[in-house]
Amino acid sequence: MASTTAKPKITLYWLNESRAQRIVWLLEELGLDYDVVLFYRDKNTMFAPPELEKVHPLGKAPAVGIKFPDREKEMVLVESGFIAQYLTDHFGQSTNLVPRRYRPDQEGKPGGETEEWMRCQHLIHYAEGSLQPPLLVALILSIMKGPKIPVVIRPIISFVVGKTNEAFVRPNMKKHLSFLEEQLASAPGGGPYLCGAHLTVADILLSYPLGTMSGELRRLEAGRDALAPYPKLKAYAERLQKEEGYLRAREKIKELESRGKTG
Repeated sequence: MASTTAKPKITLYWLNESRAQRIVWLLEELGLDYDVVLFYRDKNTMFAPPELEKVHPLGKAPAVGIKFPDREKEMVLVESGFIAQYLTDHFGQSTNLVPRRYRPDQEGKPGGETEEWMRCQHLIHYAEGSLQPPLLVALILSIMKGPKIPVVIRPIISFVVGKTNEAFVRPNMKKHLSFLEEQLASAPGGGPYLCGAHLTVADILLSYPLGTMSGELRRLEAGRDALAPYPKLKAYAERLQKEEGYLRAREKIKELESRGKTG
């Protein structure tokens, strides 16, 4: 007899040049079938299109819709950490993307969690919580130095931007890089991933801000390799870019980006 359990329909609401790229990787890593609904930023303002607000009132990406066969309405998930946790909790049981939660004979006991699981949960939230603010400030500062700023006030704006980068952006980015270097040095079992021997959802979520941060520091430091002082982190970043799921996601993203250029 055929199974009466139908799979839910998964839809990724994708926006170019956004953190939605990590969710592509996660979906590929989970081996899930999914549809993609494309949204592209306004080429002048770089804002997301207003149509994205029909998916979620904030009009932000990423968003993932899940349509269960027994429900009339699609369930929409937003916020990268929540999306990642929900997908791995329900569709990643046969993977190593989330470490085992409890130590033997400690099931359900406070304090009985494994170090791997505790790290993974912390880093999922760290990626969007502590790590993201200096990157957002860097983005705002880069916009402030853009060509739309009136010529007459550009010297003043440039001075303020430079001082803010020196006082806040650069030292905070280096603090985070040092923290991640230490996390790799103390990873359970010697790593080579942040939570131990296996790639986890935390690694996937951290891949985007890590790449953005190293690129921004390279720009601030006149092209110098931002990860050179952090050998473990440098090797880790290179390892992530060789993951099969990452490579599949990169090809998928190239396809999606090309549609926006030709559409």
